Amino acid sequence: MAEPLLSMSAIGKKFGTVTALQNAEFHLKKGEVHAILGVNGAGKSTLIKILSGVYQQDNGTIYLDGSLVQLATPKSAKENGIYCVYQEVDTAIVADLTVAENILLDTFANRGKLFISRQKLNDKARMILHELQVDHINVQQKAMHLTLAEKQMVLIARALVHSAKIIIFDEPTAPLSIHESEKLYAVISKLKRKGVGCVFISHRLPEVFEISDRITVMREGARVETYATVDADQSQVIEAMLGEALSHELEPSTHFQGTPFLQVENLSDGYKLKNLSLTVSSGEVVGVVGLVGAGKTELAKALFGATPLTSGTIKLKGNVTKIKHPADAIKAGMALIPEERRKEGLFVQESLEINATFPNLKKFSKGLFINRKAEKRYANEIIERLRVKTSSTETAILHLSGGNQQKIAIGKWISLDSALYLFDEPTKGVDIGAKVDIFKLIRQLTEKGKGCLYFSSEIHEALGISDRILIMHNGQIVKELSRQEATQERILLYASGGKEQF
Repeated sequence: MAEPLLSMSAIGKKFGTVTALQNAEFHLKKGEVHAILGVNGAGKSTLIKILSGVYQQDNGTIYLDGSLVQLATPKSAKENGIYCVYQEVDTAIVADLTVAENILLDTFANRGKLFISRQKLNDKARMILHELQVDHINVQQKAMHLTLAEKQMVLIARALVHSAKIIIFDEPTAPLSIHESEKLYAVISKLKRKGVGCVFISHRLPEVFEISDRITVMREGARVETYATVDADQSQVIEAMLGEALSHELEPSTHFQGTPFLQVENLSDGYKLKNLSLTVSSGEVVGVVGLVGAGKTELAKALFGATPLTSGTIKLKGNVTKIKHPADAIKAGMALIPEERRKEGLFVQESLEINATFPNLKKFSKGLFINRKAEKRYANEIIERLRVKTSSTETAILHLSGGNQQKIAIGKWISLDSALYLFDEPTKGVDIGAKVDIFKLIRQLTEKGKGCLYFSSEIHEALGISDRILIMHNGQIVKELSRQEATQERILLYASGGKEQF
């Protein structure tokens, strides 16, 4: 058997009294894509940070090409051929430098600008981008003008120019469209053929099964299983991640009533949305699915009064309702969990308890004074009900994981007992454990007769939880499918602007 490119054995790491890794193992072959999966807190990030030189292990060994290595700093990791492509690409890109300067940044920084031939710099950058088949990127333009997908290609090119042996992809497709993700998969396939070992971190199981050769599952700081991808199935992997079977958390509600709570007719905003009509009944989950740019978020915000409408009517319980501001929507019994939870759904610098009670301050205050005991009591109820992982209700939101932040973004509306919930990409950037909890909550809401609009680009999730699916393309609802009629292929066809041939 060929010697592995990378062997991490018996890796341990503690932060104070907290054990992040215990006897963790990870092995990578040349020219393979090896995915690492696990819920938040499983140890994925710590393991990757040790591999990239950000942290140093307390015990254990790391062998690269059969030789023992010490990855004491990010610089030493790069010197050993280990590079990272992060989800937040802007943290690794220098916006004011050109594409070529960013690609050759390490050489550029070490030698100084005055001693570098601009022509050679640009030629080298073009050669690397040509290898990746992304020749359309102008190497002389400033990096600030690139798309997120193009910035990722610059980071990959930077790794290749230094003959990277290992590239770590940390949630690389989270900010990308389906088309951009497919381009990235093609580039990763090229890297495999060049013998580069690729470590792939993602919460999106379908893409893990599409792109990876092997899957390692981590739980509670240790490796629990490694599978050849062709021999594994999603339910098996999820059970390994959670330590229990998923059961049927994605089953749709059976509690919806025939009378619509929400009726929308010929809604337009003069910009993106064009003559949209839809209904949602009490106790029903209606999925709204579309590709990036289809208008899902614009529709969610328009219904909630966050953006103005130019025409159309909104009826709640059969009565025409004017919603010109979020306050009107809240008063009418609507709640929005926005896609950008950190920017629009939470005060990240404030505590969990302040965020959890903010939409309903009247309930927790008397006159000018807030009842802090009642506020803390409700925050503890949300923590217990939604299984939020935190040490205190006074913890600032920015210190919570993405999944736990999302739970607070949802939980803050529960005290208002809203009748209609608008979930805009509710599982974006959260792990499978948090997704399960979110799906459970949605089911609990429908059991209480609440209506839910579920806006998502994760088609398989929308298929599982929705009673009906509305498909958007170019600001319009182009098709409605029942749960029985809907398939991933049909949804993608309509979402891409296609039509079925009969």
